[in-house]
Amino acid sequence: MRRLPNMGGGLCLLRYAPSMSLPPALTELVTYFEPLSTVRRDFRGAVTLHTPGVNVLALNATYLPDAAPDRLPLVLAWHHAQEMPALVAGTVPLPRQAVGTLRVGTYHPVLGSGAIVAEQVSRLSLPAWAAVLAEAHGTPEWAAPLARHLAARLEADPAWTLLTAYAGGEAVGALLWRAEAAGGGAAHLWGTLDPVADAPLLNAAHELGGNLRVSLPDTSPLSVADEVNVFFHLLDPLEKPEQAT
Repeated sequence: MRRLPNMGGGLCLLRYAPSMSLPPALTELVTYFEPLSTVRRDFRGAVTLHTPGVNVLALNATYLPDAAPDRLPLVLAWHHAQEMPALVAGTVPLPRQAVGTLRVGTYHPVLGSGAIVAEQVSRLSLPAWAAVLAEAHGTPEWAAPLARHLAARLEADPAWTLLTAYAGGEAVGALLWRAEAAGGGAAHLWGTLDPVADAPLLNAAHELGGNLRVSLPDTSPLSVADEVNVFFHLLDPLEKPEQAT
């Protein structure tokens, strides 16, 4: 999640037959986040997810199939037309302003702190869950908008499960798990108030379906197998996103 400016303007949903496919790690992120997004746009092999009013970076970025420079001005123009920062994600670093990096891969359970317990929570707990997630990424003011947005997306989809981590009865982590059609699950939207809670939270997610695909931020002390780095860049200085989920 990242802090994004207030994004207004009209929406234009354009779909083209892609000339190439996204790398598997990016396809995985799009598959996870698209059901949570407002708009999807396909253009020359790139995929844009646009979600006004929500500061989740992955829901407001264009996923690039490669680093071809001729595509970037067109991506930049579309983002500007929507009055949104030109955020792009790819598996190849770009000579542009770096926003963050995720390590995408398969998570295997590790020994976690016995003082932290993670458990499934009801969707009625979504406001409290969102408050933990937003606070974990330094943007507590985004908790209410995030909760309202996710409530509408999760209501009719049983594939999603909310997990919360607790230390001494206090919530210290939040994770959104999605069941995969082929088995196992994915957790690409999560956060903790203390890295010590990372392992217990992800261990609990792993217990839900066995094989678990995750995205780890740079700050996490954990590791994943088959790791692929996904780099987020800002194409121009329209407004630098601040740290968030």
